[in-house]
Amino acid sequence: MSKIGLIDYGMGNIHSVKKAIENLEEEVLLIKSKLQISSCKALIIPGQGAFDPAIENLHKTGLIDEIKKWIISGKSFMGICLGLQILFEESEEGNNKGLGIIKGKIKKIPTIKNQRIPHIGWCNLVPLKDGKLLRQEERNKWVYFDHSYFASPNDESIVTASVEYGPINLTAIIENENLIACQFHPEKSGNIGQSLLYRWLKTI
Repeated sequence: MSKIGLIDYGMGNIHSVKKAIENLEEEVLLIKSKLQISSCKALIIPGQGAFDPAIENLHKTGLIDEIKKWIISGKSFMGICLGLQILFEESEEGNNKGLGIIKGKIKKIPTIKNQRIPHIGWCNLVPLKDGKLLRQEERNKWVYFDHSYFASPNDESIVTASVEYGPINLTAIIENENLIACQFHPEKSGNIGQSLLYRWLKTI
């Protein structure tokens, strides 16, 4: 159990995530079947794209039950962008049910004057409390976002950082025991992103 397992379900940025983790001197295994999971010490679900195709692709891999068992067992897990959103019960973007690991809903970003959708580009994280990735007093952590929907968990205490979108704040980081999920793309966020991935790896 020495590898970082990267769930390969055909949704986007898997190779950039793989490279980012390998740059931190970790061995990465692309997971396409449940038989591969036993050799991993942590799992990552990356992703870009739409909610319904992501859920459908995950069903085709046969990995959904294994992912749920992994998280429930207390093993280290990270979701990135779409990989955060599919952890929820449902999304306004689609009709399929999410994995339901996090109670709550993925909602469409509201239309706000002078703010564009998708919410795309470099933004400064706003730490809300001390977490595994960020301490509350840390500032100037600029990371890359690209999304049109945002996470709204029933339990707001699991949101450890947000991002400003005009007059409102959107969920940026969720931490719930062994589960960490980011709405932004750490693998596309330069040195800051690498430092956040490094902090996560140190918790494993």
